[in-house]
Amino acid sequence: QVQLVESGGGLVQAGDSLRLSCEVSGRTFSNYAMGWFRQVPGKEREFVAGINWTGGTKFYAASVKGRFTISRDNARNTVYLQMNSLKPEDTAVYYCATGRGATASSGYDYWGQGTQVTVSS
Repeated sequence: QVQLVESGGGLVQAGDSLRLSCEVSGRTFSNYAMGWFRQVPGKEREFVAGINWTGGTKFYAASVKGRFTISRDNARNTVYLQMNSLKPEDTAVYYCATGRGATASSGYDYWGQGTQVTVSS
């Protein structure tokens, strides 16, 4: 069974930083792209960042580019999302996913359970 376990969410103040982690088991991690999405109540799931299997290609949503950084450690089967200069509008449940990639959720076939990120004003 493919499993993604996320950690690192929490409650922070605007301007603070957080690093989310997602450890993958059950598949050859280095063969797949990884992505981060987020979702708030009443809204559709939103693409945040993606990284290809080598780590050499990264994509970011315009709303987070310059503030967030996605990276992966294939030796540890883990993908990270470093979030700096957090804003209240970044508040959401963040999900990691694995699959073929791209910026649409349809490009990913397995998902983590989500971790809550709350940014106060």
